[in-house]
Amino acid sequence: MRSISYVFSLGLLLFLFPLEMKSQDTIPPKKQMLYESKTSKKAKELTTALDKNDEAQIAKNYEDLAKQFIDKGDNVKGELYLKRALLSYTKLKQNDDKARVSRNLAKIQESQKKFVEASGNYKEASEVAEDKKDEELNKNDFKRLNSSSNSEAQKGYLNSNIKILEKSDKKEELSDAYVQKAETSLKSNDTDDAIQSYNQALTFAKDKPSKVIEIKNKIATVYASKNEFDKAISINETILEEAQKSNDFETQIKQKQLLATIYFKKSEPEKAVTSLKEAYLLASKKGNTAEVKKSLSALLSYYKSQGNEKESIALYNDFFQNFDNIIQSDTTLIDAKSFQITEDKIKQLEKEKTLKDELITRKNSFNYMLIVAVFLLLIFFGFIAKALYAIKKKNKEIALQSLRREMNPHFIFNSLNSVNQFISQNKELEANKYLTNYSNLMRNMMENSNKDFVTLSNEIEQLKKYLDLEHLRFHDKFDFKIEVGETLDTDAVFVPNMIIQPHLENAIWHGLRYKETKGLLLLKFELKKDKIVAIIDDNGIGLTKSNELKTQNQKVHQSRGLTNTKERIELLNDLYKKEITFQIKEKELPQTGTVVEIIFPHINKML
Repeated sequence: MRSISYVFSLGLLLFLFPLEMKSQDTIPPKKQMLYESKTSKKAKELTTALDKNDEAQIAKNYEDLAKQFIDKGDNVKGELYLKRALLSYTKLKQNDDKARVSRNLAKIQESQKKFVEASGNYKEASEVAEDKKDEELNKNDFKRLNSSSNSEAQKGYLNSNIKILEKSDKKEELSDAYVQKAETSLKSNDTDDAIQSYNQALTFAKDKPSKVIEIKNKIATVYASKNEFDKAISINETILEEAQKSNDFETQIKQKQLLATIYFKKSEPEKAVTSLKEAYLLASKKGNTAEVKKSLSALLSYYKSQGNEKESIALYNDFFQNFDNIIQSDTTLIDAKSFQITEDKIKQLEKEKTLKDELITRKNSFNYMLIVAVFLLLIFFGFIAKALYAIKKKNKEIALQSLRREMNPHFIFNSLNSVNQFISQNKELEANKYLTNYSNLMRNMMENSNKDFVTLSNEIEQLKKYLDLEHLRFHDKFDFKIEVGETLDTDAVFVPNMIIQPHLENAIWHGLRYKETKGLLLLKFELKKDKIVAIIDDNGIGLTKSNELKTQNQKVHQSRGLTNTKERIELLNDLYKKEITFQIKEKELPQTGTVVEIIFPHINKML
């Protein structure tokens, strides 16, 4: 007995382990190539995507490959490739795809009773889902797994999902939800509710023949558990008949095996053995080694339990004689070997991709650091340029202030000479009046000494005080008038500080002073085409005759006065981007005198 059992066990070991090794050598090359192209299509598409490092295509191919394994019932590999797809979609930041794959991964993990991992993926799917209904579905499944001890609560979450799915018209998911509901009912031994839920699942799985068969077999299992064997057998026989009509040999084999299981439970071993033998013979004929193994193991187990060594040896001999034919006709082994080769290539390409990604990451990090360094360098140069510009501007402001102050010594010198002249002539009243006006003017000039621009009203006030002083001294030489255009608001517009005064001084000292008759000095302000025009008009002796009368010292001073004014205007234009212009013209005979025209932009705010 023990020796025979040992032979049986040895036979099974020979069947289970060296099988694939032998199959590799006995598969004809042409046949192997035919099946390889069919079963490895998705895998080869994945290798192409990996070779190109196309992340979007890689993610899609991982997902397609996972689906292929799940459809074949290989949930372990299905889970593996879904995880890889999830990583790629996460890297691509494609939340919609990420939510879908996370949900599918959670379902596969739940089917393998990996409830903690499944719960985490349902939660992840709910957090990244862009559709509110998808978010609610995943939240319900997360809560359902975390209330595993409460069947009623689980049914409540499933019913909520069913309502959502009915509105969304997602038939496949709706079918899965009813299956989950049935399995929840079975946990609480509510077989009637389970069968009802399975039947509802069937109505939404019509487009999936394999799904329909799976659900019907679950219903048959429930009936068998209730000892309603005839109903279970009827379901299996119906599936078997449909499989025979459509030449679905794999389903025929599995249904015969399931019938054998029911017959054993029903205590009808003869019928069970007959079904197992039929399954074994059909699997051998069609080269389905996995089902041959399953059927053979069940038969040998039964014969051993009955002590029927004769049947066991006969069955083993039959298997051994047909072993080579079974292996040669098993296309699944070809597929497995072909995929194994492709999978090795996938693993190699994945390693290469990881290295490429690391290199790209390092390169990007270096580029980022380089960009940051260049940016900081530009900022540094910007600060330097800004500092240089500020220094340059400050220098111009200092130069402008220096030029403005340069006008004061000559004016002070002339004013003091005038006071001295009044005193020497015993004109104390005139001297006092002059000093009073002079002090008022100097106070205004000091108050505005740091301002480049002042209001036109302020400037006119200063100029009037200056002209009043000069008129005190040369009252017999000239009179003056100041005219302002009606459209000018002198309190609202601004003009450069002390730009006009040097020209008034030149008109008095070099034109009107030498005139034999009393002259007239006209200072006029007008608004023309949004510009402020200042005109200084005198009827003195004119530029030509004035130059003839000047001493060498006076020539130098006048030249410096005009140069000072030009430099100040250039600096103001440069600093404030204004267009201030001036020109001096000598009047044509028979008239005498000069006309100075200074044009300012219309400025309505303080600079």
